[in-house]
Amino acid sequence: MIKKGYKVKILVGKDKSKEGEVIEIDRLNNRAKVKDINIVKKHVKTTKEKKGGIISKESFIHLSNLKLIEEKNKSKKSEIKK
Repeated sequence: MIKKGYKVKILVGKDKSKEGEVIEIDRLNNRAKVKDINIVKKHVKTTKEKKGGIISKESFIHLSNLKLIEEKNKSKKSEIKK
């Protein structure tokens, strides 16, 4: 099972064979955001607080298109027991 912080490899699409770290999971739709993968451009309207323009950000990718490479480090408690 893929979780936040795990390292994954992309199997299909424009970013095929790239690797990255999972930064967000959407369990309801079986999708995940991977750092620096599936970058899309979004047009943002100017408001009083924020400046508008075109920003680049990660978009979700389906979990079936990801392959788990490495799990994140185990907790320090498990290392002490060894």
